[in-house]
Amino acid sequence: MFYRYEVKNNGVEDILYLYLTMNYEFSKELTHNSDDGDLKRRTTNFIKNNHISFDGDKVYLVIDGVIVKAFQIPKEENIHTEVSKDYFDDLKYMVTLKLEDDSTVEVSLQEYLIGSLATNMVPNLPLEVLKAMAILYRTYVYKEMSTSKVVSSINDYVVYKPIDYYKIAFAPEYDKILATLQEAVRQTNSMFVTYKNDYILPFIHVSNFGKTLDDSRYPYLSSVPSLWDASAPFYVDTISFSYDLLSKIFQFTITKDSEFKISEISPYGKVLKISIAGHDIDGKRFSQLLHLKSQYLSIILNMNDVSIITKGWGDFLGLSIWGACSLAKNGCSYANILEYYFPKIQLCEYVKELPD
Repeated sequence: MFYRYEVKNNGVEDILYLYLTMNYEFSKELTHNSDDGDLKRRTTNFIKNNHISFDGDKVYLVIDGVIVKAFQIPKEENIHTEVSKDYFDDLKYMVTLKLEDDSTVEVSLQEYLIGSLATNMVPNLPLEVLKAMAILYRTYVYKEMSTSKVVSSINDYVVYKPIDYYKIAFAPEYDKILATLQEAVRQTNSMFVTYKNDYILPFIHVSNFGKTLDDSRYPYLSSVPSLWDASAPFYVDTISFSYDLLSKIFQFTITKDSEFKISEISPYGKVLKISIAGHDIDGKRFSQLLHLKSQYLSIILNMNDVSIITKGWGDFLGLSIWGACSLAKNGCSYANILEYYFPKIQLCEYVKELPD
C-alpha cells in the first residue's frame, strides 16, 4: 500500500506524507466524501508497525508527486505498543474455555469477544463503547490465560455464550448487530490495558448513582463523577415479593411479622449483610437470589409483600456503560472512555513483529 513516507514540518505542525503506488486498489477511499475509516486505521497501523516518530495528526497521500487526499488521524500517543508475533492476533490467539459442566473447549479470541460483548448488547450502543469493552474483556483473557491457562465462560466479570445463542434475541437485527460487534473487535485487535505492567480486571457496570467507586483491593479503580447515570431509566428500580415467595427463595419461613434488618453496609451504602427472621444473609447472595440490579437497596415492609428499592445497576466499579454512552455521544473515543473511568491505567497494544 505505502512504499515510502516522509515527516515534514510546515513551520506550525508536523505533516506525514505517505506515498502510494499507482496500483493502489482502494480508490474509493481517495474520494473527498468517503468516511476514511479504513484508511485511517491502515495509516495508524503503518505508523505503529514502522515505529514512525510523528506527533501531528495531518496526513497527505501522494501519487506521482501529487497530493490526492488529506485527512486527519486521532492522536493516541498514550497507546503503548509492544512488539510480538502474530500470536496475539484475535484470530490466532486461542482461548481455553471452561463451560458450566466443567468441560473445556477452545475458541479464538475473536469469537470469545464477540460472544461476550453480545451479553451486554442493547439497541444503539455506540461503537466506541463496544470497543472500550472489547479491550477490557481482551485484557481479562490475557490475564486469565497467562495465570490459570483457562477462562470460565461464566464468572464475576463477563458471561460468554456463542453468538449463535443470540440469533432469536437479536432478530431481525442479528446480522447488523453481529457486524457491529465484529467491527468493535477488529478495530481494537490486540489492544489491552495495564496497571503497573499488570493486566487489570474488567470492572464494568450498567449504571451507578452519579459516580463510580474505588476499592482498596484494586488500586487502579478510581471514584470519578458519572452524573449522566442519574438520567438512566433504571436509576431507581422497585420490585416486590410476597412473603410466601421469599420463604421459598430463602428456604425458611418469612411472614409480615418477621424482622428485617440491614446489619452491615459499606461507607457508600452498599448492603453487605442483612438479617431476616434471625437468619444472616450475605448482601451479594441476597441480591443474586432476588435478581436485584444492585446491592444499594432499601426495604419497605408492606402488609402483603416486601418492596425492595435499588439504585443503579451493578457494583459501580470501573466503566459505566450508561455513562460511557453519554461520553461517546459527545465525541469521546474508546481511549477517552477508558482513560476517564480508569485514569491510572495504560492503554497498550501488541503489534506484529516486523521481518528483519
